[in-house]
Amino acid sequence: MKFAARLATSLRPNDVIALSGDLGAGKTTFVKGLAKGMGLCDEEAITSPTFSYLNIYEGTTPLFHFDLYRLSSEIEFELSGFQDYFCAGGITCIEWPNCAIPCLPKKTFFIDLMHRGAQKREILMRRY
Repeated sequence: MKFAARLATSLRPNDVIALSGDLGAGKTTFVKGLAKGMGLCDEEAITSPTFSYLNIYEGTTPLFHFDLYRLSSEIEFELSGFQDYFCAGGITCIEWPNCAIPCLPKKTFFIDLMHRGAQKREILMRRY
């Protein structure tokens, strides 16, 4: 959460973050840290949109929180209209982005979270 809160201060409208990691690696916790760093809402208000695909947290710069775990293909992603959020003036954060990777904008932040103990995570961040 601390890393995500610090990262939030350097993000700009229309930035996209693709979060990968095993179940329980901390993807939703990372989004909680982003929301906190953006001054949006209490971390308890942040939940994974596993069954709705998208939660929107309003603020000066909104946070668009996607969970694509149940999406099965790039075509399904394209047909959903989700790409419209990439230029809607908010920060887009996508959990389980694999099926959407070909559709993501250039300069997307790719963040991989890996378990390194019960309370430890390794974070690998790259941007193309």
